Amino acid sequence: MEIGVEQKEIITESKKMVKKRVYRELISGLLFASPVLLGFLIFVIGPVLYTVYLSFTKYNIVSAPQFVGFDNYIHLLSGKDAFYYPAVKATFYYVMLSVPAGIIFSFFIAILLNMKIRGRTIFRAIFYLPVIIPLAASSIIWLWLLQPNFGIVNYLLETFHLPTSLWLSSDATVIPTLILISLWTTGNMIVIFLAGLQNIPSHLYEAFEVDGGNSFQKLFYITVPMSSSIIFFNTVIGFINAFQTFVQPYVMTQGGPNKASYLYVLYLFREGFQFSNFGTSSASAVMLFIIILLFTWIFFKFSKSLVYYEGQEDRK
Repeated sequence: MEIGVEQKEIITESKKMVKKRVYRELISGLLFASPVLLGFLIFVIGPVLYTVYLSFTKYNIVSAPQFVGFDNYIHLLSGKDAFYYPAVKATFYYVMLSVPAGIIFSFFIAILLNMKIRGRTIFRAIFYLPVIIPLAASSIIWLWLLQPNFGIVNYLLETFHLPTSLWLSSDATVIPTLILISLWTTGNMIVIFLAGLQNIPSHLYEAFEVDGGNSFQKLFYITVPMSSSIIFFNTVIGFINAFQTFVQPYVMTQGGPNKASYLYVLYLFREGFQFSNFGTSSASAVMLFIIILLFTWIFFKFSKSLVYYEGQEDRK
């Protein structure tokens, strides 16, 4: 059946109206999203691109940037900078220990907070409360508590006839001490784990109990596999945040003693804002971005074999 001229005109007019409506909706959506989009472009993408540009220059704020090519990267990787590789070493030491410690600690605290005990709401608030306290303020408090000579922690250890420690004043103990302090601010991880635990179907535990499973078996055969996606998420976020740790070593140790806690972002900060070597500082920032990107890619590369998603058997 052939379409008449009038029908063709109606169809053409309808298509025009649909295109106009889609166009208007697109414009309206962009207008509503423009504050976020502009903020992202101006305050995120813009500085990132400018940092990449500065990494190829010699710049000290006073004079205009001078293009030097890859000299800043060669300067860092060749070991000519006496502070760079100690910062990389200290950072990897801190990250590789603090992230697993934070994951294990927050996961088991979440399991305890998920139990049906009296006053668990209060306990949940107590464990989350340190996240609200500014890091600089809590770092100063920890600095007083861990003072080797008159700190309350060593005083309590002496009272109970236990060995004391130099804590932040020794090369051997400064990073482990920073890791212990980092557990103080795992409230966000605990909340995320708690939300994941509450989504595990209760009938799985009931069926396991019928089959004679004990608490440890339920933990390893139900809780951990069903929480693997949450563990994966917290691990990725934990690595990203740990590589960017700055406030605690800046406030408590200033990178000491003997560069033992001279973490990467502290090096980046001092190189730029203390020594005015913004070219080198920008190059180290770009390299940190590449390191974080590489670790994130590795995690996602192996996530399919390590992470269980409910219903994934149906998608195969």
